[in-house]
Amino acid sequence: MNIKPLHDKVLVKRVDEETKTAGGIIIPDNAQEKPSEGVVEAVGNGFRTEEGKILPMSVKVGDRVLFAKWGGTEIKIGGESRLIIKESDILAIVE
Repeated sequence: MNIKPLHDKVLVKRVDEETKTAGGIIIPDNAQEKPSEGVVEAVGNGFRTEEGKILPMSVKVGDRVLFAKWGGTEIKIGGESRLIIKESDILAIVE
């Protein structure tokens, strides 16, 4: 199934965080927070201004990004969880 986000929306696959601390302590699944880092899988065309002009997206497919922890809508694609978020909820691109 292919999903193409509309307007200024971005489809992101969360990146799994480490389950072990630097000291070697293993964190159980129920104590872990959802990661706020992911990889962009698809992007919309861009934000439309009041004048009708489309502003291009700042992120592209393959970018690793940090996003707001509680932003977006979680969906399932082929049994795997994905997140659709607004471009404005993306905080940074990780290089």
